[in-house]
Order: sequence, then structure tokens, then C-alpha cells
Amino acid sequence: MSEVKKFSLIKPTLQTPFHIDFEWWRIKDTNWHVALQSLLCPEHQEAFAGLPEGQMIDWVDLESAEVRQLDGVQNTLIIHCAQQPGFLDEHTALVDAIFRLLLANGNTPISAEELGARLNRPADMILKTIAGPRVYKGLRPYVA
Repeated sequence: MSEVKKFSLIKPTLQTPFHIDFEWWRIKDTNWHVALQSLLCPEHQEAFAGLPEGQMIDWVDLESAEVRQLDGVQNTLIIHCAQQPGFLDEHTALVDAIFRLLLANGNTPISAEELGARLNRPADMILKTIAGPRVYKGLRPYVA
């Protein structure tokens, strides 16, 4: 089993980058895969309907050329479905909006300040929500 990164002892600030810690989410939430599949576009919901859960694919990071194994649903969600119009709108609940924005951004870490600017929501409210003791959907500070 992979090691889950622990929270840093440093309290996150508005400049602390956050990301979706998929490994934490897999361990802590048995329904993580169902939640991801529900976000797929209709075309990919149909495509993944008959495949076994956790189908892994090779993914190449275009910047570092690093090859990693990713969950097929997770990868499809990030590279296609999250890029579709209507995936994220101003009526999306805060935690879901943060989650969807991170997906649409390829799960590249983003600070609460930038999340606030891009979502048109108060950065301090975002920080209080995702930096508290409860972890929502694997939204955690990014530790390099």
C-alpha cells in the first residue's frame, strides 16, 4: 500500500498550494471511484460503464516526461470531461467547485488566493474550508 502523506505542521496560508490527493481519497473513501465516474461526461460514462473499477493506464507528463500509472477514469476526467463547457459554473457548491477547478487544471496545485480569484469566491473562506481538520474529497495542501 502506498504511503499517505501527512499534514504539515505548518498552518496553511492564502499562498499555500492545494491539490487533490487521490491516494488519500482512495484510502479514506470507499466510494471515491463512484464519485469520479459521476463527473464523467455522458460519452465517457457510457464508455466506462462495463469496465472494471480501477483500470490503470500509462500517462506521460508532457513537462517532465515522467510516466505514471493512473486510473483510467481519473485520467479521462482530467484530460477530457473537466474541459467541457458546463463542467464548472457559478452555481457549483464551494467544495465541488474547488475540486472541479483542480481537475480542469490537471490537478496542478493552486493556492487559496488563486482559487478565490478563479472561482470569484473569497479566498479566506476557501482557506477556512479546505485547510481545516476535515478533508473534503482529498483536497489537501500540496507537499513537494
